[in-house]
Amino acid sequence: MKKILFILLAVCVLTACKKGKSEKSIENNTDKATASIQKENEWIALFDGSSFDNWRGYLTDSIYKEWTIEENTMVFTPSDKGGKNIISKQKFTNFILSLEWKISEGGNSGIFWSVFEDEKFPEAYQTGPEIQVLDNVLHADAKVANGTHKAGSLYDMIACPDEHVKPAGEWNLCVLEINHETNQGKVSMNGTKVITFPVHGEKWDEMVKNSKFNGWEGFGQYRTGHIGLQDHSDKVWYRDIKIKEL
Repeated sequence: MKKILFILLAVCVLTACKKGKSEKSIENNTDKATASIQKENEWIALFDGSSFDNWRGYLTDSIYKEWTIEENTMVFTPSDKGGKNIISKQKFTNFILSLEWKISEGGNSGIFWSVFEDEKFPEAYQTGPEIQVLDNVLHADAKVANGTHKAGSLYDMIACPDEHVKPAGEWNLCVLEINHETNQGKVSMNGTKVITFPVHGEKWDEMVKNSKFNGWEGFGQYRTGHIGLQDHSDKVWYRDIKIKEL
């Protein structure tokens, strides 16, 4: 009888242990799933193809009519009057920005960051540094300034190699990272890191001094500002725009 009771007790203990391990396993899996969701949720959708809720025109509260949505894509169609740049409603300091762009034949546009909005600066490019969007084959800018006006370049400062950029009419994935804590900026084109650069301090100031922006009041001086997309009088498409704050 004692032997039978001992066996029954052992079975109960073993069953309880298995149950505990099973419940712990479920808890661990749940924790991992929650962490994965939280990590994914760190990205903020600036444009998901459905609305301009996170955007407005530079120096205006509304979106310019030249910017429309077609087939889940942001489309800029130029009009007779330029200067129809748009900016994110929210400001950012340290971030990773990911987006896709497609330029028309012979076209030109740009991606700005740290845009400081003020009426004394009629254009977003007067304060916000730019990652170039360009047709490298047909636009004249690709043939000047030692390549620093080519697509993917930190405009007029650091050139992006041609081989990492797809031609006009094809989608390019651009990822821009700006981190003032580490004083480093990075640009990746279509999955390849193409350039790195300082984002403030003496080395940044020296880069600005050696560019067309030398002496421009406010250019590249604001660590916090808007993300901007440029009206350069050419048709351009943007999609899947998201940002992660660092």
